[in-house]
Amino acid sequence: MCVNYVTVSRQLAFEWFRTPMEMNEDWREEMYRDYQGLFIVHDEHRQRKGMVGSYGFVPQRHRPFKKLTKEEEAKVQQARAAGKALPKPKRIAMDTMNARAEEVGSKVNYKRFWLAQHLCIVPALTVFEPNWETGVHERWALELASKEPFGLPGMWRTWEEEDGTITNSFTHFTLNADDHPLLKRFHRPNEEKRGVAILRPEHYDDWLGSKNPEFARALIELYRPEELSAYAAPKSKTTARSDAAELKQEDARVQRITEDEPQQGSLFGF
Repeated sequence: MCVNYVTVSRQLAFEWFRTPMEMNEDWREEMYRDYQGLFIVHDEHRQRKGMVGSYGFVPQRHRPFKKLTKEEEAKVQQARAAGKALPKPKRIAMDTMNARAEEVGSKVNYKRFWLAQHLCIVPALTVFEPNWETGVHERWALELASKEPFGLPGMWRTWEEEDGTITNSFTHFTLNADDHPLLKRFHRPNEEKRGVAILRPEHYDDWLGSKNPEFARALIELYRPEELSAYAAPKSKTTARSDAAELKQEDARVQRITEDEPQQGSLFGF
């Protein structure tokens, strides 16, 4: 699955995707989990509109907390009785950067929004996939053979934050790629191969305007091998260190938010 990609600039969003931005928010060129990125929707007049949201349908700060074990509950009670700082709550591990198209209508995090056809397009220039053919992880880039920008079929939603503000998040779809001559080369051996779905440009507005889940599902496809280009794209050590530092800072920011929240049970944002 793709959890890292290169998005497009504001100018390219307007020139290639014919999508104006009504806000002044910026976004990073290379996207990772919980980074703020561009996605495209239809407005009330069925015109394309650019929006910014968190990459990953359920942002870290909205993941449900893990249920405490009896031992952990005892420690919380002991700390509370002693007037000490409570142990930091932990959240359930959850990766929602990609949604499996075959199962989106039945998964608790996605079902409501899929049935409502809360669809979007995620613009991209490059997506990165892990290649294990040499026996070790190698980062590969996947692009169109034409080198043109492309749109990933996606889905989005809103969240109400603790301070009352409304934020957005988005995901994009993948399909089984076990039999795809190119895409089956990615991901670990003996694991199901997943390929990032790409929309045909002539289907952009059909996708955004869909009210029928089965109609939309028919638009989700894997591009043919000859339409794609794939090549090794290892990160430089400097870039890898920089990315790791940024991700660590983002995790720390989310942890600070978590520490300020009351502990709670399951929270899926419904």
